[in-house]
Amino acid sequence: MRFSRTNLNRRGFLTAGAASVAAFTSMLSFRVNASAGAGELLMVPAEPNPAGRFERLFVLKGDPLAGPISRIVTEAGNPVPAPVLEPGTRRVLRLMHFNDMHNHITDMHGKKGDTHRMAQIVKRVSAARAAAGEDEIVLLLSGGDDHTGSVFDELLGWSPEEYVADAGYRVNSAAGVDVAVLGNHEFDRGAEMLRIGIEKDAAFPVLTANVHGSAHLRRDRDYVAAAVGEVKGLRIGFVGLTTQVDTRVGQPDDPGMNVASPVQAIRNVMPALAEVSDVVVILSHCGYGTGQSRSGKAGAVRMIGEGDFDIAAAAGELTDKPVVLIGGHSHDRLNGEGLNPDNVIQGVLMTQAEANGKYLGEIAMSVGADQGRKAWFTHVGLHPVKPRDQRVAEDDPTFGALEQAGDYDAAFEAAHIDPLREALKGKLAESIGMVTAGDAVSTETVMADRYGRENALLNFMNDALVARSGEFPNGTVDLALFNATAILSGVADGPLSFGQWYDVMPYADQVHVAEMTGAQIRDMVQSNAKRIVRAEEEAELDLAGFVSRGFLHFSEGLRYRIEPGASAGETRAEEITLLGRPIEEMLERKFRVAINTYIRLGGFSEAWNGQAIGAGVAGEIKGMDLRGLDYKDTGLVYRNEIIAFIRDRGGISAEAGARLDGRLSVG
Repeated sequence: MRFSRTNLNRRGFLTAGAASVAAFTSMLSFRVNASAGAGELLMVPAEPNPAGRFERLFVLKGDPLAGPISRIVTEAGNPVPAPVLEPGTRRVLRLMHFNDMHNHITDMHGKKGDTHRMAQIVKRVSAARAAAGEDEIVLLLSGGDDHTGSVFDELLGWSPEEYVADAGYRVNSAAGVDVAVLGNHEFDRGAEMLRIGIEKDAAFPVLTANVHGSAHLRRDRDYVAAAVGEVKGLRIGFVGLTTQVDTRVGQPDDPGMNVASPVQAIRNVMPALAEVSDVVVILSHCGYGTGQSRSGKAGAVRMIGEGDFDIAAAAGELTDKPVVLIGGHSHDRLNGEGLNPDNVIQGVLMTQAEANGKYLGEIAMSVGADQGRKAWFTHVGLHPVKPRDQRVAEDDPTFGALEQAGDYDAAFEAAHIDPLREALKGKLAESIGMVTAGDAVSTETVMADRYGRENALLNFMNDALVARSGEFPNGTVDLALFNATAILSGVADGPLSFGQWYDVMPYADQVHVAEMTGAQIRDMVQSNAKRIVRAEEEAELDLAGFVSRGFLHFSEGLRYRIEPGASAGETRAEEITLLGRPIEEMLERKFRVAINTYIRLGGFSEAWNGQAIGAGVAGEIKGMDLRGLDYKDTGLVYRNEIIAFIRDRGGISAEAGARLDGRLSVG
């Protein structure tokens, strides 16, 4: 979305006096090349999403990180007047929201049928907007991570020449999203591809106040720190925040991009934004909690750094205006049964709608003129998005909880998602081989084993990459590794399509080659051993979810045994051999190791960056830091190399490497 001036004759401030409207409009007369001064943000008119609900939209330009923002000014240089609602006036503001959609706009399944996630959301939001009374406002918001997770990502491509569509942003625009925040996975294919997606397919402003320094993505051109929308006389301020912990900074093609403290950003921006708003909405893609966050089973524990608790605590002290925080990143289901008092900090309500389009969140509040936070909450909750399973009969007790034809907006699906599916059709259905490896590579087995035992599918993948390295631009590698959380399913015997393999490894990893000594490999294996899910933990963990300890699997050239001991701190790797020889004989030798992007960048919350291993590992055990190794970038996509190997071998089989060979044993 490029930010431009709107037609100032558009309707706005419907309940304000005519003089107030005229005064505010006159203050927005334009200066040529207007820019914000020190301690200022410049309020610039922009085009709202035509499918959304803003009557007027303004983006706030300027540097939110240089220091506290003392005032927000118009392009004429005048301070923006405080919002005006007639005395006694109330508005009901209904915020519909989702987060971490990860391009699950429609989930396609050959046996269960298709789950039309975004079309279900559109049906509910459209109904709410149609039923809204004269004093009611319904907005639709995205909490970030609209990318990375389904085959629709392939339409974005890896270079400008490959671009077809930004499926997530294109569908969000058609769905009527009013504002979105940049999540960490927006950057997976590089800031250049994100820039193109925003420019071509985002009809709404994307926000982040704490990302800075990108060579490809420019603040105030491609994104802004904050925005202000007006509907029915109500002025709503928005500020976006992106996680520091898991965003891909330090990439070779964009070394200057970084993410500042979200807490400092909110401290800088909040007072001035609140001053010109009736209500402030924080779109925080930083994660629920603070530091190491635990929600539900321990598998959800992850390092989030400065999270929503810290942001809410800081924001709540800076204004007495109503403030809500719509979260993301940590995939938490919050306030599903109504407001949980634990989710209010310093008067700021925090909520989140899990992930992958499983829920649509809703916050409804009644805002009175000059009432601040007095009696402003009315409702908070989640609406389930129904999964499809066409195999279930109508008389089955679960039938009503499953998607049926009337549960989604079929016209929306046909107009906006079917064309994307058509563009993908050939790619999705393309056969890449046959699977004949049996239960060893089934989803049930792969999910159960990936966090602490040898895994046949990961053996196959790592060995495949070593085999493919004969065609790498920088030469062959001795070893390959891959992190357990990067595979999300197994495969079943029978024909294997591109789409099915995409479901196994959806993340946008490239192949990097590091030079490591035998001593460094030994230290890496010792760090890895402390990350396993121990036998006594398995019953308490959700092994189908993320156990974000950074456990790695290796190619066949590295073999070892894990001795669990009495605790993670006592766990040791024993009998380590490297290319058939004891590691002790190889400490001074140098080896070439293929490493995926996520681990090359330190594994973020999975602590291959010198930070303490989290996700329930006791004892503040520091992980090894892999970021400073000598890397050569191949420019190759990890997934594509595995697919090429599958094609070459005719599929996935024990003979092709999908088997257990004892390279890892435990106990």
